[in-house]
Amino acid sequence: MNTIAGTIDRPVTHDPKKQAPMKPSTSEPAGSATQDVTTTGANDSRQNRTREMQLIPEALARAHMHDRLHEAEQERRAMRLVTARRMQRRAERASLRARRALAMAVMQ
Repeated sequence: MNTIAGTIDRPVTHDPKKQAPMKPSTSEPAGSATQDVTTTGANDSRQNRTREMQLIPEALARAHMHDRLHEAEQERRAMRLVTARRMQRRAERASLRARRALAMAVMQ
């Protein structure tokens, strides 16, 4: 391995596990800092949180697509209703024309 010591600005490695452990300071009394605590729970929750955060755009896209499909279905229903009303009016006008034609034929 490389025997050149790194500095704070230019460490030998950026991996914290491969860096040399910090030596206790002589100016600070021993035991004054809080004891090391197990961070496995924190790491697990952090991983869960990052996994959830990675899935947020997917969930947003899914919700957006659901909304768009719902809007499209409503629009199709509205268009079918408009078409049905138009056809109904056309049929009513044709019926009226047929009645008039029949009345005119009976009159003659």
